[in-house]
Amino acid sequence: MQVTPTALPEVCIVEPKVFGDARGFFTESWNEARFNAALGHDVHFVQDNHSRSSRGVLRGLHYQLDPHPQGKLVRCTSGAVFDVAVDVRRSSPNFGRWVGVELTADNHRQLWIPPGFAHGFVVISETADFLYKTSGRYAPECEGAVRWDDPAIGIQWPLDGITPQLSAKDVAAPLLADAKTFD
Repeated sequence: MQVTPTALPEVCIVEPKVFGDARGFFTESWNEARFNAALGHDVHFVQDNHSRSSRGVLRGLHYQLDPHPQGKLVRCTSGAVFDVAVDVRRSSPNFGRWVGVELTADNHRQLWIPPGFAHGFVVISETADFLYKTSGRYAPECEGAVRWDDPAIGIQWPLDGITPQLSAKDVAAPLLADAKTFD
């Protein structure tokens, strides 16, 4: 397993070893001891989530606030997504900055998004299955969200002329300047 920090150093690309031949491939998609050793600190996951979406579905930007923050280890097991993390820690020198990574079934990449970062993705293939492990259970009273198209953040979503499909909750999300965030 290789773990590579992004431009936001706490957010990391995780690349498991993939062994392939004419029959297909094998990969160990999760190993707690190896992940924690590569990351340099312990993360314990308590919940797995799975979503399936069609092209242009945009989910996010979501996070959970204290006292139930949530880190996520995300991956795409079929299709392709453009995955985004945004620093929503007001005390951080990177507050409001974002990184984006293409996650596909073929590249096997995963993205670690620690607590303190908003997360979202848009499907760039016909459909995509998206799986993520969370370090905290879902706590609706701690939900936070930021608009996907906040100009102060300036995410460059690869929409290629597609109007994103959003949930009502995501349409109503506040701008970062007005959102509840981490101190």
